[in-house]
Amino acid sequence: MKTLALNRSQHFKVPTAILGASLSSDSKLLAAACMDGIYLADLSTGTHEQIGRHSSYVSSVAFLPCQSTVVSGGYDGMLQWIHVAEKQMLRQVRLHEFWSWDMKLSPDGSLAASATGQYLAGGYKYEPQAEKEPSIRIVNTESGEIVQSLSHTPSVQSVAFSPDGEFVAAGNLMGEVRVWSCRTGEQKCEFKTPDFTSWGIIKSHCYLGGIFALHFTPDGKQLLLAGMGPMKDPMAGNGRQLWQKWSWCDSEPVMVDETHAGESGEGLMETLAIHPTGEYFVMAGRLRGGDWNAALFDLKSGHKLTSLKTGYRITQALFTSDGSQLVLAGTQGQPGKMESGVFPNFGRVEVYDVTAEEKTSGEQKEAGSE
Repeated sequence: MKTLALNRSQHFKVPTAILGASLSSDSKLLAAACMDGIYLADLSTGTHEQIGRHSSYVSSVAFLPCQSTVVSGGYDGMLQWIHVAEKQMLRQVRLHEFWSWDMKLSPDGSLAASATGQYLAGGYKYEPQAEKEPSIRIVNTESGEIVQSLSHTPSVQSVAFSPDGEFVAAGNLMGEVRVWSCRTGEQKCEFKTPDFTSWGIIKSHCYLGGIFALHFTPDGKQLLLAGMGPMKDPMAGNGRQLWQKWSWCDSEPVMVDETHAGESGEGLMETLAIHPTGEYFVMAGRLRGGDWNAALFDLKSGHKLTSLKTGYRITQALFTSDGSQLVLAGTQGQPGKMESGVFPNFGRVEVYDVTAEEKTSGEQKEAGSE
């Protein structure tokens, strides 16, 4: 039986909260989407500099295959192309009237998909209003042309491409997932899970929660979803740390696994990443109660393999290209008092070495008896 160990090898801060991040192809550089702009950081030294800005928070960023340019999405509804070395904006395209919640690149980098939408009560049951604009837009990253505009129920908080780039999936506040063909825009699948959505009955009446991250499995046949289990108090954040795995391409989509009993605490899970080997995945976010806010799970069995309690909110988890390291990025609290006219840095990056060991039968028995 294989066990995993995580040992921190690097950590540093950037000026403001990190909402999204991307690694260069050689895993030496981290592009961070922050409250005040896009930063480029050297993972080995922690040195960083700002290379671009939006007119509001930056929610997502990704390296294009050329590695000289990053694409970023923000709460201003814009998609931007920024030359890394020259720190110059090359192109700007307005995709949404509202925020870009999430943006992802297709595996070959030729397409970018961005999700948007504002939750507004549409009736006495507080069900969401219909979208005022397409909830997902797909853009050709070479030309900046919008090639698909896809409909969903707002707000749509997460988007992902299949490994072959043929499909795009998106999950929303109400636990609804839709999958489309990237080439034709035809909807291929739709299913709903109520487990990520809560109806607030304390302090305020509203729906809350939703699917905050999703990821196709390496064979493209299943989807991992992440968020938080139901809760009553919108201010508490005490739902179960939750992932689910769905087989989406069957005639009737079906859930095949979810966070196992006794393997989770409470808190909102905001990011998923699958290890390059395809053997396990990481889920991470913010902690409300329990002993971890980042954990590795066996992709096949769903069992928790190891976990971390970092003491800060994790918004992005990334494996390096060779799988030897796990990069976690997020925010540690709020800015404190100004020091010498500036606020202390509160964006956080940590790098963990990932090592695997084979347990002998004797070690397994001894570990199980403790």
